Amino acid sequence: MISCRIEIINKLGLHARAATKLASTTGRYGCTIRTGKKEPLVDAKSVMSLMLLAAGKGTHLLFEFNGEDEIEAHQAVSQLLADYFGEGE
Repeated sequence: MISCRIEIINKLGLHARAATKLASTTGRYGCTIRTGKKEPLVDAKSVMSLMLLAAGKGTHLLFEFNGEDEIEAHQAVSQLLADYFGEGE
């Protein structure tokens, strides 16, 4: 299992479009991916669960990746968040 904290750095936070991109990315992997500000964590493959986190800019989310392709999933999620969800800022 991989556990890490990743900061939301884009100016709009984890809004609808960003949550959809994150859920789409996590949905490509078979491993379990959970996230949240604290326990209990939510399913990172669910857009609605991600939206309910209300994670604004500067929020540090805990991510847990558990399963066969956890390394690849961790890299993809880290890259997506570091790239501001592809929004440029």
